[in-house]
Amino acid sequence: MKTYMANNQTVERQWFVVDAKGQTLGRLSTQIATYLRGKHKPTFTPHVDCGDYVIVINAKDVELTGNKWAKKIYYSHSQYPGSLKKTPAQTVRERYPERLIEHSVKGMLPKGKLGRQMFKKLFVYADENHPHQAQKPQAFKLEG
Repeated sequence: MKTYMANNQTVERQWFVVDAKGQTLGRLSTQIATYLRGKHKPTFTPHVDCGDYVIVINAKDVELTGNKWAKKIYYSHSQYPGSLKKTPAQTVRERYPERLIEHSVKGMLPKGKLGRQMFKKLFVYADENHPHQAQKPQAFKLEG
């Protein structure tokens, strides 16, 4: 019996839409990363991008537990001395609500070329409007 190995020609991709309203950021991100990697499929192959496309709507309504809106800090650095910027999660949600989910999911994907390729299949929108109706995305229920 031979082991099945997927390749780019044999991968069949689907489109899924996720509503982030009222969902906890970390639990939501792990399930999105699973679908982007393709680990939910029986044909999963670690070295091939066999994941699906994921559309996230209502990103502005994602939740954080505890006091994380004030205590969770996002860092950015321009590589110049003294240029470290610290931004609390509440400010990030007010300015760029999509970045909370994008940053969280990107950290859960593989590092390198394969992870960057998988990350391009994630589309995050602050409200429920998205331009991907032609792909006929399926809604998937979040576990847990």
